[in-house]
Amino acid sequence: MAIERNDRKTREGVVVSNKMDKTVVVSIVEKYKHPLYKKTVTRKKRYKAHDENNECGVGDTVEIVETRPISKDKCWRVNRIVEKAK
Repeated sequence: MAIERNDRKTREGVVVSNKMDKTVVVSIVEKYKHPLYKKTVTRKKRYKAHDENNECGVGDTVEIVETRPISKDKCWRVNRIVEKAK
């Protein structure tokens, strides 16, 4: 009987800062339609994610996955780089 891990939350966003050691700031943009006014609303959120090898650069599109708390602000880690910045 194999024990399976729970499905972890994943998000895809753009790296906006990589100034810290082994940490990147990822901005995630969510667009949804307002339930009453039917207008498209944009919501932005920034996550600090763990980047073990410092391989992400500003402008890269990355996939982050939820993990245990790594520090006070970090409970996400970079799963993969979807697209490098041009």
